[in-house]
Amino acid sequence: MNATGKFAGFTLGLAAVFGIALAAGALVGPEPSEPAGHGEHSTAAAPSADLPGGLLVTDQGYTLALDETNTTTAAPSQIAFRILDATGAPVTKYQASHDKDLHLIVVRRDMAGFQHVHPVLDPAGTWTVPLNLSRAGDYRVFADFTPAGGSNLTLGADLRVAGNYDVQALPAPAATAQVGEYTVALNGTVTPGTASKVTLSVSRNGTPVTDLQPYLGAYGHLVALRAADLAYLHVHPEGSPGDGVTPAGPGIDFVVTAPSAGDYRLFLDFQHQGVVRTAEFTVRVATPTATGVSNPAPTSAPADHGTPGHGH
Repeated sequence: MNATGKFAGFTLGLAAVFGIALAAGALVGPEPSEPAGHGEHSTAAAPSADLPGGLLVTDQGYTLALDETNTTTAAPSQIAFRILDATGAPVTKYQASHDKDLHLIVVRRDMAGFQHVHPVLDPAGTWTVPLNLSRAGDYRVFADFTPAGGSNLTLGADLRVAGNYDVQALPAPAATAQVGEYTVALNGTVTPGTASKVTLSVSRNGTPVTDLQPYLGAYGHLVALRAADLAYLHVHPEGSPGDGVTPAGPGIDFVVTAPSAGDYRLFLDFQHQGVVRTAEFTVRVATPTATGVSNPAPTSAPADHGTPGHGH
């Protein structure tokens, strides 16, 4: 065969191979596209059914939009934000949960500077609230809310405060926390993937407190965050002040569902004699072993968190 004939045969062979590849591609389908960024609006519900709250800035068509003016100073004294729906319009109607239309949790990435506040909504759909952001660093802002006619959501976004970032190590796990004259003891074992009951008992100068005051529809409000990524856990109190059965202390019962093993930070808000205080714990959640042992014993005494909470 001459050179021209060989080249023609080679070309026909390539065409056949290319045709087979095209057919195979048509059967397999196109490669999946890259996922949309968290900041993009989408009318489709995000695949977040198995995710803890607070990891997404956009979920189920709703977006937490922090106002750009929040970062114009080194330490803003308040922040502003909006909750946007799938069309980009501000949400102005909410369903109350735990006595409030929206709960805002702000904490630095190293778990310092925890604040639980309740912003004010204006008619245009902008929320504003004073905050103590005097310490520089990267903060996570969580908006916990239920839009009217919708389901409960927790969205999260980052807020950077300029300055020297004095990163703090995560406190060691401990069974008690000190808040001024108050000692709060944590009892119960948290097992990953299951609803675990824990009891936090409040005493003052060694005497059990039996006259706790209602706060956010219960005798205490508990926020749990996973240390590795600040995933926000929905924690539910058992009982209510108005049921005529739930005692007003010293114990406050909660059901905690930790999605995985690892370290978690727990923040308990409780009210006594008209003042809200915050007790902070580190809890190490371990995968159960064959012997049934889960959480290791605390390795050190608790740090003294003597500063009162946010003071509602």
